[in-house]
Order: sequence, then C-alpha cells, then structure tokens
Amino acid sequence: MGRFAGKTALVTGGSRGLGLLIAERLGERGCRVMICARDVDELEAAGRRLREQGVDADTVACDITDPDAGRRLVEAVTSRFGRLDILVNNAGIIQVGPLKSLTGPDFDQAWQTMFAAPLRLILAALPQMRERRSGTIVNIASIGGRIPVPHLLPYVAAKHAMAGFSSGLRAELNSDGISVTTVIPGLMRTGSHRAATFSGHPDREFAWFSTLSSLPLLTANAPRAARAIVRAAERQRPELVITPTAKLACRLYALAPATATRALGLTSRLMPAAGRTPGHNVPGASIANRQSALLAGATTLNERAARQNNEPLG
Repeated sequence: MGRFAGKTALVTGGSRGLGLLIAERLGERGCRVMICARDVDELEAAGRRLREQGVDADTVACDITDPDAGRRLVEAVTSRFGRLDILVNNAGIIQVGPLKSLTGPDFDQAWQTMFAAPLRLILAALPQMRERRSGTIVNIASIGGRIPVPHLLPYVAAKHAMAGFSSGLRAELNSDGISVTTVIPGLMRTGSHRAATFSGHPDREFAWFSTLSSLPLLTANAPRAARAIVRAAERQRPELVITPTAKLACRLYALAPATATRALGLTSRLMPAAGRTPGHNVPGASIANRQSALLAGATTLNERAARQNNEPLG
C-alpha cells in the first residue's frame, strides 16, 4: 500500500472537485480520511461516497476562515482517529472578473480562504507532527500562483502567497522530519466553473472561463491529477506542476517575465470589460443552467466532471 498505509489525513474542501478526488486516492492508499467543507449536504454526500468505496472516512462541517477553525479541525481529527499525519490544504474559491468589478472584501475573502486559513491549520497541526518527527503537508497552489492570470486577481494574490510560503515551509521543516509538497495545477476538468463566481459581465466571463477549463489539450483529467498529487506527496517531492501547458508557461514566465507580462496585458485587453452596471459574484451554477446550446457543447467535458465530482448543479 505504500508509506501512507494506516496514516490519517485531513483534506480541506474535500466535499467536491479535486479535494474529494484526493480523499478517494488517499483512501485507496490505505489512509483514514477526514474531509471538511462548509456545505453540510455536499459533505454528507461526499462522506457516503467515500465509505461506499471502503474508505474509513468521517466528515466535519467547518468554515475554515473562522479564526479558530484550524485548532478545532486538528482536535476533531485527533479525537476521531488518534493523530494527524497528512494535511492537504485544498479549500479554495474562484472569483472571476476585471479589477473594476471587484471589491476589497473579495480580496479579503480569497486571502482568508487560501492563505490565512491554511496557515492557521498548519500551525495547529505542527506540534504533534514535530513531536513525532514525521508528517506530510500538501498545499494546493495554482498556475495562478506563478503567473498573474488576468481577471483572477484575488485568486492570483492568495495563490502567489501560498506558493511562496509553501516552498519556504519545506525548507524550514526539513530538519523536523516533515515533508511539504507544493502543487501547481494548471487548468483541470473538475467542474469548478459551477462553483466559481463571476463579476463584471458575468455571462461573458463565464463563457471564456468555462470553455478554457474544458478543452482537452489545455486541461488535465482531474482523477489522474489527484492520483499524481497523492503519489508526489507519498514520494516527498518538493513540487508538482500539473499539465504540460502549465509547465511550459512557468518556464517561459521565469525566463522572460517582461515579455510574458506584456502578453498577459494584451490578453487582458481582449477580455470582457466591466460594463456600466457590472454584476458581482454571480454563481457559476446559475449561469451554467441558462447557457446557450453552443456554450453547453463547448463545456461538455467540464459539465460531466461537475456531475461526477459532486459540484453544485442547481
């Protein structure tokens, strides 16, 4: 079964999408798994799905942006399973739209969800990992944590912070016997376009985001990506970049940042403007259910992934 057999894992944002798939792969490797999320109904459905697959799994409903959530989650896992060996910081939100249509609270929500909350959870988990001189931390960053993708600024800011922190954390914890793996996914077909929110011209923003995240040549198969993430963590790899496109983009941006930034600026000019009366944080699920037949055809693979990965359909 490998070095994860008999270990206990906590996966945040584990009720759907990539988090649920990672929990399943950890279960396959012999882990006991606790998943957490805010939506109780989604969480219960995900817990049933894991247990039906033979995984020793439990759930805890939690808003990880609560300042006390990190401590309470670690206590819940330790109370249920006796210890916490593997922490996967996966929970995230995606807010799509031009800067003109976004607000300060949008940035704060992204920061709290994708940097501050994982930081508090890591600090809560470290004492027992240090005491045992063993443990695994997996931080799901993003290609947006390396390249400033237009119309995703709150996401980009939080993921840049997470990517840098995670790399530094590995260096700091190396002498404590704790492994840290930073994951840099490119676009993946998880159905996340339905869970994202859209501002500015919501329908136009949804159209480009959902289409790009559905194209087979640009995106990764989510179950395969989850398997690669668990394998990288088990092998204690420092970093995993998912999809050839993401690997190429990271290398090009590192080699020629000025040229890449100019190209991103030109791309931004081609994207939808905010408009006179911009929409704000419109749920992707509501847009998906009234999309045109043409767009529905272009997003078939992602819609299928949404149904398979417990993403919101209503």
